Parts: sequence; C-alpha cells; structure tokens
Amino acid sequence: MSDISRLNDEKHSLGRLVLPSLVISNFVTMPPGILAELLLIDIALTFGCPVGIMGQVITLSSSLAVISALLVGALSVRFKPKSLLTLGLLFFSISALGCFLAPNFNTMLLAYSISGLGMAMVSPMSFTLVADYFPLEKRPSAIGWISAGAALSYFIGAPVIGFIADLGGWRLAFLGFVLPISLLGLLLAVKGLPYTSSHQSATWNSLEGFKNVFSNTSAVACLVGSALASGAFQAVLIYSSSFYRQRFLVSTVLASIFIIASALCYTLGSLASGRFVKRFGMKPLTVLTAFFAGIFIISYANLPILWLSVAVKCLGSLFTSMMFTASTSLTLEQVPEFRGTMMSISSATASIGSALGAAVGGWVLLLYDYEAVGISLGAMMVAAAIIFYLLVEDPTRT
Repeated sequence: MSDISRLNDEKHSLGRLVLPSLVISNFVTMPPGILAELLLIDIALTFGCPVGIMGQVITLSSSLAVISALLVGALSVRFKPKSLLTLGLLFFSISALGCFLAPNFNTMLLAYSISGLGMAMVSPMSFTLVADYFPLEKRPSAIGWISAGAALSYFIGAPVIGFIADLGGWRLAFLGFVLPISLLGLLLAVKGLPYTSSHQSATWNSLEGFKNVFSNTSAVACLVGSALASGAFQAVLIYSSSFYRQRFLVSTVLASIFIIASALCYTLGSLASGRFVKRFGMKPLTVLTAFFAGIFIISYANLPILWLSVAVKCLGSLFTSMMFTASTSLTLEQVPEFRGTMMSISSATASIGSALGAAVGGWVLLLYDYEAVGISLGAMMVAAAIIFYLLVEDPTRT
C-alpha cells in the first residue's frame, strides 16, 4: 500500500482515496464474468436450458460492451469521465440485483447484459481519469495498480464466489458478493474521485474525437497493436488449461493452480511495471515486453517438460502485464484532447482483438495442434511488438 500512499501524496493528487477508488472500480468489472464462468451450469439448471444457450448471456454482454464502448467514446466529449465512471458502476449494481431477482431466462439475459454497459464505461474511464489525477511521471504506476485490481479480483472473487455459492447457490453469490462490491466501488467513486476540469469542450461535436483518433497514424497503430496483443493473451487464457490437461494429463485442480500462478505473475508485473516504464520509457518497454511475451507464448506450448512449460507461461504473463501497462500509458497520451474517446475505442478494439484471438486459436487447433496454436498466438504478440516499434510514437518524447 506504500505505493498507493506515495502516489496520492503527490501535490497533483486530489485526495487519498483517488487511487484506491480507481483500483476498486476496475476490480468491480471482473466478478460478474468470474461468477458466470464458475456457475454457468448451475444457472442453466435453474432456468432449465442447455449450458450452451445459457452461455449466450456472456456473449450478449461482451457484444454490448464493444458497441457501448464506441458510444461512450462519443459521450466522453460531452460528459466528464467521473460521471461516466459512476454511471457504469451503477449499471454493475443494477445488473447484480437484476440477476439475483431474475425469474426466467429472458430476464437473466437482460440483467446480465447490463454489466456489459458497465464494462464499456468503467474500464476506459478509470484509465482516462489517471491523466486528470496524476502527473505524467506517476501515470504508469497508477495504471499498473489499476490493472492489478482486475487481476486481484480472481484471487479474491473466485474463492469467495465459490464459497458463497456452496452455501446458498448462484443467486446468493450475486447478492452476497457482486452487488456489495459494486456498491462499494460506486460509493468510493462518488466520495473519493473529485471532479476536475475536462480537456474536452461542449462546443465540439461528438464525432470530433473519432476524427482526431482515426486521423492519427500513431493512435491507430496503438489500437491495432493492443488488439493483437489482447487477442494473443486472451486466447492463451482460453486454451492453456486444456493444453495442460490433454498434453500432460494434469487434473483440473492442478490446472487451476497453474491459472492462479499465472495470475499472480500478471499481478506482480502490473505492480512493478511503473518503475520499468520510468527507466526504459513507454514505447521501448512496450516493444521489448511484447516481443519477449510472444517468444514465451510460442515456447510454453512447445516444451516437452511440464514444469518448464508452466514456468515459461508464467514469465509470459509477467511480461504481458508489463506490456499492457506500458501500452495503456502510451495509448493514453496519443490524443490528449480526446483521452476519453481514445480509451473507449481502445476498450472496444481490445474486445474485438480478444474475439479474434479466440477464433484464430480455435481454428488452428481444429486444423493442427496446440503447438501450432502457441506459434500462431505468439506470432500475433510479436506482430504487435513490430507495429508498436514501426508506427507508434511517444508524444511525451517529441
């Protein structure tokens, strides 16, 4: 917590609750998905429908998040980031209560999809607010802490949700964990985040931000590079457990331990990345960590020794987390006048990239094997490194 106190004690900081509020806000975005993934079978049994059909609540929420992120990009020209952030946290609270009360599948589908609206607002606006609350040299550390908040939700959320569900079912998990943490995030945002002067002007057209972003070659390259990196990493998360279970015949419990180890490395990388950004710079660190993350992704799927493969995968998570902190910091500075629009578009393209990575991984797996999946996903990450190196500029260094 010393880093949080140090960041909030800076003269540019506007309150001791600023960074904790942003961390908790990003934490809030994860529990609905964790609960749905863990308890999808239980939810499907409640409503008497196949698991595949029940899973469409996640698909609809994710699709709505992509579409809404673009809408938020336009709204961010007219409304302050704090207002959009608090509205997003309110959507998470409404969604959790709606899921708890849902009497049928259609209501559940509607209630859960509202969390997609929340995701489109909370995640990009939490990063946008970093520029309002922290000086340039402190932003990477703040972004690292905020990113770690999402990763930490797996450590806390998964076991707590499982425990509550064992006591009273999936509805109680929504009521006993997702709703309280959403309300806590909302309360902290309202009380802990001051309103600040906005870089945007009410005289600008809502589409002005999109024009500025997409006319900037470096900004577009940031979006493409981040989308490829997100696709590679998300696909690794999707297929790595199946790889270990099928290639090395490990148990489900052991595979889950591998996930926790990887998440721990991701968290540590996020927390440490601010110092590396300060030492190497945003662009160099993005390029180097993306390149090495790609090599590690290729390697983990092609190593014949289980524990060596797991260690390499954990290193991949460590380098990926540092890459995302550096690339997010770099993206935040591309179009300073329209940071809200830039981060909202980045959120949308990252989701599209994740869908692309999952599709590429599945297609390659159908045609070839897990080793080829590792090569294809690693190549996506290396391609991201090349794009950042060749096409992205660091506006703070020019």
